[in-house]
Amino acid sequence: MKPLDPRLLRYAAASRSFLILAALLGLGQVTLVILFSWLLASILARAAAWVGILGEVPGTGSGALLAELAPALLGLGGVVLGRAALAWAVEFAAARAAVKAKSQLRRRATRALADSVAAGEASPRSRDSAHVVTVLGSGLDALDSYFSRYLPQLVLTILAIPLHLGVLASQDLTTAVIVALTLPLIPVFMALIGLSTQAAQQQQWRRLDRLSRTYLDIVEGLSTLKVFNRAHRQRGNLREISDQHRRSTMKVLRISFLSGFVLELAASLSVALVAVSVGIRLIDGQMDLAVGLFVLLIVPEAYAPLRQVGANYHAAAEGVAAAEDVFEILDDAAAHQGPPAGESPTPVAALRGVPMDLVISGLQVRRGETDVLQGVDLRARAGELTVITGPSGIGKTSLFEAIMGFLPSRGEILLQPHGSLGATSRLAGPQRRELIAWSGQRHGLRSGTVEENIAMDQPRNPDLTREVLDDIGLHVQLDHRLGVRGAGLSGGQAHRAAIARALFRVRSLDCPILLLDEPSAALDARTEEQLIHTLRGEAAAGRTVLVISHHQTMREAADHLVELSPAYVGAPR
Repeated sequence: MKPLDPRLLRYAAASRSFLILAALLGLGQVTLVILFSWLLASILARAAAWVGILGEVPGTGSGALLAELAPALLGLGGVVLGRAALAWAVEFAAARAAVKAKSQLRRRATRALADSVAAGEASPRSRDSAHVVTVLGSGLDALDSYFSRYLPQLVLTILAIPLHLGVLASQDLTTAVIVALTLPLIPVFMALIGLSTQAAQQQQWRRLDRLSRTYLDIVEGLSTLKVFNRAHRQRGNLREISDQHRRSTMKVLRISFLSGFVLELAASLSVALVAVSVGIRLIDGQMDLAVGLFVLLIVPEAYAPLRQVGANYHAAAEGVAAAEDVFEILDDAAAHQGPPAGESPTPVAALRGVPMDLVISGLQVRRGETDVLQGVDLRARAGELTVITGPSGIGKTSLFEAIMGFLPSRGEILLQPHGSLGATSRLAGPQRRELIAWSGQRHGLRSGTVEENIAMDQPRNPDLTREVLDDIGLHVQLDHRLGVRGAGLSGGQAHRAAIARALFRVRSLDCPILLLDEPSAALDARTEEQLIHTLRGEAAAGRTVLVISHHQTMREAADHLVELSPAYVGAPR
């Protein structure tokens, strides 16, 4: 785990302001610690002189001693109150920053997942609801410890160590050298223990994730399990997974306690080494008592921040592990976005309405660490209906995702003006998506009216919406309100609504390319014929229409039929 992931500052604005505030508060804390040590050392040295440890001192009576120490005692009390106030301010600021940062991360991740589903992206993160709920729920809640304990201590450590070493060097160079040489021992122990902690924490996080997935699967399939009288068999499975999670949690706690003991031992031995050196020089008269006491008070404070960082590492580990999953979701969403506003205009706008051929050569598609397609060559021409077919699982949907830029790929995916009337355009995935209307196997409908689901982020156009709905035979009111995940429409109607959304986009934005993944999967024969007629109309308008389908009717209607075979697959399946 990184001490401070830069993505946290990028995706959670609250963390940036908190870091600035934590640095200011930390600087105040270090200053008060040094002032506290100096005042206490001065008070003890003066008191020791009055009782005769250092010989006879003019003046008699405790009243005179109290009068002499009164300013220092009042200052010491003010410093104590100041330290308490700063500690409260750090806790308060950390709690507010944690709440804001979690809200910002949840909001951005939820929006990114919703956009990916609406765009038809078949990302595992968007489909695995159990994992998403675990990450955005209890996972991000663990960031409280990161903000309240780890991050303030990290900032304090960065400020405290150089300041403490500087003060020690100004008072006693020997002590400063000893501290400077022994301080690196703590990070070494932290690194060694951190490796074990990270492995144990990741294992515990995976088991928590597995427990969440299993529970959700059981809840979703409970009716089926009851029908086959198998519900009771899941009790043992849940009990076993829960017990594994309990054992992994206890392992993390054991490592946490062990690491705390090791860090305390290292710091104690280092402080003892300084104390022996200071004591010998005090006996020899080589050091003033006030300086010796001040040094002995400062040295533990020099080790304490670094020691606390190591101890709080474990409290923050679970939250950071969940935050890394959120960062991956947001990184994927950022990679799929177009160029930021304010950049120089791209040639995309000039390509709208221009008949474009989709030319693919030597395409290799990867999903994770596996090659799912290799050596794919394809040319889908404008004005034609191109149908891609092949066995299930061969990689047809992966091909579409590579065209959209949702999956990493090698090779060339080019847009070429039909008839080679212009230069070939090599566009990145986000730019290509601006020229593509797409409908995936998942409809991605959300809560709202039918018209809102069809138009999505495009300006409303009731006439065009009604037109595309009629073209695919979906007769519903535009103001018909849908529930979550398109509740209120049947499966076939929801599938047609997603196709209508792609048709609305291709016509409203004049996109030259239309991609449809299994558009006739939930359609009857009559509706499928109507859909084929509509697709032929889009092709006749000069657009490139590329369809994935297993249906014989769609295959027979194709102007160009492409069959993916195992020869295209780069890894055994």
